[in-house]
Amino acid sequence: MVSAKQVIIREPPDCFGIATNSSSWQAASMSHLARAREVFDVEIAALKGVRAQLDKSFDQAVELVVDTLRRRGKIVVMGIGKSGNIGRKIAATLSSTGSTSVVLNSVDALHGDLGIVNDGDLILALSYSGESEELINLVPALKRFSVQIISMTSAAKSSLGRYSDVVLNVKVAKEACPFNLAPTASTTAMLVMGDALAMAVLQARGFKEKDFARRHPAGAIGRALLLQVGNIMRTGSRNAVAQESMTVKEALLVMTQAKSGSLSVVNAKGKLTGVFTDGDFRRHMALNGELLSLPLKNVMTRNPICIRDEALAAEALKIFNERSIDDLIVVNARKEPVGLIDSQDLPKLKIM
Repeated sequence: MVSAKQVIIREPPDCFGIATNSSSWQAASMSHLARAREVFDVEIAALKGVRAQLDKSFDQAVELVVDTLRRRGKIVVMGIGKSGNIGRKIAATLSSTGSTSVVLNSVDALHGDLGIVNDGDLILALSYSGESEELINLVPALKRFSVQIISMTSAAKSSLGRYSDVVLNVKVAKEACPFNLAPTASTTAMLVMGDALAMAVLQARGFKEKDFARRHPAGAIGRALLLQVGNIMRTGSRNAVAQESMTVKEALLVMTQAKSGSLSVVNAKGKLTGVFTDGDFRRHMALNGELLSLPLKNVMTRNPICIRDEALAAEALKIFNERSIDDLIVVNARKEPVGLIDSQDLPKLKIM
């Protein structure tokens, strides 16, 4: 039988070379943080290097994309491994901004997937080395179509580079990987080059916010870009409106009934002339003991910020972001207050 004196309790083995005391743990955490910053530094430096390499080839690439789309062709994106993953994101960005784009599986292409390629299409091929076997084997088959090729590679004189009509140079000084092996800085460079291409094409084609909205009918983006102010404003009993001649005491009752923090003030013709808020009430109350008996026209804020009922909800959101207001008055073409948007309603409507 083992006595209590014979039992020895040991600390868990330091299997990973990390000490278990708190000071050592903090030091290890700091080393992780330092490593993270180092990765950021490497990738930022890589992007600056690729930016410096931009030349007329980029202009040529944009012109090729725009011309292809003008002729009703599409962008066919392909890549292997990590480059293929980046290619899928680039294709998604192009499509969402009005540049029809599809992804060609480089492995399955020679087994029937080439059917997505048509004469007049444009190929966007991603390979950092420019020697990816699957891509190089595929190029001769692609060349049987009347297509042009833009490549993203670090080697203009590579096999892929020689086959290409335009080469976008994404060469980086080093990867963020400590062994300089795992694609990190190089894939970031490809991703940003793809974003730059998509945004330049967007601008060149005159792509507008309304066009973006058509392609994003769901989610917060779609709601903000497609909904009109008239669809989200408070109306009827929830829209507090009062004549200029009404007293502050009476106006407070109207605001309370509407459960609103503001009230639209109108003249005898029903036109918007001002706004009175609970903030205005507090500020004036401190200066004037007879405030409750005063008419609204004496204390209201004139020329309030307002928006048309036909405006997009995105425009209202922009006003809230740029101006320090809690409520936004909605008016019709005759400048009559027909509604109110409370900033507290926006999260509920999921357009923030």
